[in-house]
Amino acid sequence: MAASPAPAGQTLAVFASDKGPGDPERAPIMSQVGTILARHGVRIVCIADETLDTIPLVQGARSVGGNVLVVADEGFVPPAALGGLAIERIDDPEARLKRVGELAQCFVGLPGSLASAAALYRAWQRVGAGASGKPVVLLNRNRAFEAMRGMAADILSHSVPHSDRIVVFTDNVDDLWNKVNWALSVAR
Repeated sequence: MAASPAPAGQTLAVFASDKGPGDPERAPIMSQVGTILARHGVRIVCIADETLDTIPLVQGARSVGGNVLVVADEGFVPPAALGGLAIERIDDPEARLKRVGELAQCFVGLPGSLASAAALYRAWQRVGAGASGKPVVLLNRNRAFEAMRGMAADILSHSVPHSDRIVVFTDNVDDLWNKVNWALSVAR
């Protein structure tokens, strides 16, 4: 059964990083996810603090005509390969996180760095965390978010009603859209 497209105007905040040690598949995963999300008609929002750590995601989305917005500081200079990229500039780091959270109907975390996972959490928290009703979908490839899965089961489940609908995990890229689409449908 094919997944239905996202409702018009749906925006996903995607957090990831291809920097530092770790899984060498992160960049190809980002590219694949960008392509999948763009094909489903969602707008992707990413954050750039000095650098854009989601270049493969942006390139994947744009390769199929996807709509991508980067919320960045005043000094951010996009790579030449990303000419014409939509950029909203906000100098204050906290205001950037809040803006990304305000724009998003759903937060997506891809395997990356601790910094990208922390940025996702801070952006989600700035808009009310579980009380906001905005779901978080985490791609737990190679157990990248296993610690968060444990925290969600042990801590979040006791303080956030329907936490299993708010923080959702998937282990593979092919299932990511299904989880995002499901999380968005139950959040409405």
